[in-house]
Amino acid sequence: MPESAPWEYTLYIPNDLRAVTVARRTLRLILTLHGLIRLTDTAELLAAELVSNAVRHTKGPAALRVCRSAGVLRIGAWDADPEPPEPPGDVDLLREAEEGRGLALVKACADLWGWQPLARHGNRGKYVWCELAAA
Repeated sequence: MPESAPWEYTLYIPNDLRAVTVARRTLRLILTLHGLIRLTDTAELLAAELVSNAVRHTKGPAALRVCRSAGVLRIGAWDADPEPPEPPGDVDLLREAEEGRGLALVKACADLWGWQPLARHGNRGKYVWCELAAA
């Protein structure tokens, strides 16, 4: 497959903290197979934070979505909670904190991030995503 061709993967995960490890390893494999190994460390950190938030702060299932298009790698996590994520704090102020650094790390490491509410087939939730330049 040519590197410039867009692609997308979705990993559906249960509400289980072990899903964070599964998501990280799956993402590493996807990026390695697509020749994007230089992005794996940062992408794994971002995916782990997004999936961890989806699993820790909601009661339902979640999903990790990874796609590449037009030189951009987008990593996102869907969860069943329609409430917006807590705004990220300043990563420098959170250095000593044991919790609450997730979205601050995403904001600091990603080129762009955001979230959007979702409603499909009567189900509500949100999608939190971030992007890395992959060109």
